[in-house]
Formats: sequence, C-alpha cells, structure tokens
Amino acid sequence: MRLRVSIFNTSSNLPLLAGIDRGFFERRGLQLQVQHTPNSDEQRAHLADGACDIAHAAVDNAVAMVERAGQDVVIVCGGDAGMNDFMVRQEIQQISDLRGKLLAVDAPNTAYALLAKKILKNHGLLEGRDYAVKLAGGTGARAAAMVADPQLAAAMINPPFSFTVRDQGLKSLGSQFELLGPYQATGAFVLRSWAQAQPEVLVDYLAAYIEGQRFVMNPAHRSDALALLGQHFKLSPPVAEGTYAALVASGSGLAPEARFNRDGFQTVLAIRAEMEGMWAGVPPPADKYLDLHYFEQAIAAARAV
Repeated sequence: MRLRVSIFNTSSNLPLLAGIDRGFFERRGLQLQVQHTPNSDEQRAHLADGACDIAHAAVDNAVAMVERAGQDVVIVCGGDAGMNDFMVRQEIQQISDLRGKLLAVDAPNTAYALLAKKILKNHGLLEGRDYAVKLAGGTGARAAAMVADPQLAAAMINPPFSFTVRDQGLKSLGSQFELLGPYQATGAFVLRSWAQAQPEVLVDYLAAYIEGQRFVMNPAHRSDALALLGQHFKLSPPVAEGTYAALVASGSGLAPEARFNRDGFQTVLAIRAEMEGMWAGVPPPADKYLDLHYFEQAIAAARAV
C-alpha cells in the first residue's frame, strides 16, 4: 500500500529515512511517498484536504488544526524533544539585545514560534512592543533566510542546520531544553477518520517507524546512522557527528521507541495557553488530542533492531 507522508527536511526524520533504507516499511507492504513540506501552513492544509496521509511535525500543529481549523486530528506517536537552539546573529550578546529586532518563524502562532516568543517573554520582551516577527519557512529555509538577511536577528533552529549556520555567522544563546525544559516536539498526527478507516495500516506504519527509531538510537548502528545523515543532508563529518549526538542526547533528542512525552505535551499546551491566550489560560486535558492505542499495538508488533 502507498502512503503519503509529509515531513520537514530535518534530521529529526532520520528514523523514517532509516526505516525506508533498511526496508522496515517495505517488509510490511508499505510504499512511502515522502513529501517535503516548505512550511507548516501547507502541511496542515495538505493533511486536512487528504493530499497526505500522515504528517510528522511539531505536535502543536495538530493542536492548532483542532482548535483553529476545526479538524478532527489525533496525535498517534511521539518522536523527539525538539533539539532546537535559540540562534542569533554574532552581534547579539544576550537575549535583551533582541529589542527592536526581527524574529524569524515558520508560522506565527504554532510550535517553535511560540517557543521563541515564550523564551523572549521570559526575558522581558513582548511581540509588537519589543520585537517583530517575520515569516521565513521551515527550519532549512529559516536558517538560510537568517544567513542571507541581516535584519533577521533570531530564530529557533534544529539540527543539522543549527550546526551548519555556525560557520555562516550565527551562534546559539542556548538550547530549547536549557531555556524551557522538557517539550514534546515532533510527532505523527493523522485525521481520525483516516486512522479509523485503516487501523491495520497505521499500526504497520508505526511499527516500522518504531523500528527505525530503535535502529538510529542503537549505538551498534552509529556508523550507519552517520552515513545516512551525510547522504541525505550532505553534511561534513564533524556536522554529522554533532547532529547525531544531538539526536541521541537523553531527554532533549529522539524519544526511545518514539514514545509520546505527556509531561512535555503539557508544556506545549501551557505555552499555547499563555502565548495565544487560549482556554482562558487553562489548558484542556491532553487526551483530547491523542489516540495512542495504535502506537501501543505497534510497540507490540515492532521487531528488535
């Protein structure tokens, strides 16, 4: 069966790439058509209108689809904790130096944009009063825009781009994990109706994805994972090494077996409540956005790698 899978072109998708490379999906009769989305607005629109079947992105996008667009979307697995760095131009010495500057984001009111705004708020800076936001696309495009446009002073950027831009005039003022703590970032989400129509297919997909996550995180496969990073992202060996280290870092990198981090998701909802003024500031129960029973079936079906 052919599945259309929408992703951003970032290293957090290494488990998916490993699953394809190692035949984990093919072994279950699945052929993946991987779609690289330029931004989260397009990805959410494609999932809503059926142009893709499964989306992998920051799960706050699923929350936005439910709350802003009225789509019946459910999160079906985790993935990673974000691995973002708060990247700035060389002349920025501290976060307070961003007063009067531009923050580069993908979409202005979801996921990593809200993370950046929360970090800035924690340091006394508010959007509209102290800084402005400019749309610059997904992580790769956002990193390139920051390098090219000296007016873009800050952005959340994750590997491998958080490493490649350091040779192009940018630096980190701290990781997302250091600045905000645990966070549920990338996960898979689907239309509930699609999942209910073909539950076996979804379980097979998640089982293969779990195997890819296990493969990447297994130290025995480190050299293979580095080779995949180099192949897909054209990375130098030092950048590939740094990216892999970020991927397997405990707590801030890939989640073992792609498990969903409920505590990290509470942070997602709390930041959305605070920064977007939703739910009268009190986040709803997490289960509203989750259906993890497919994942639990997939864990039981996945093979050791």
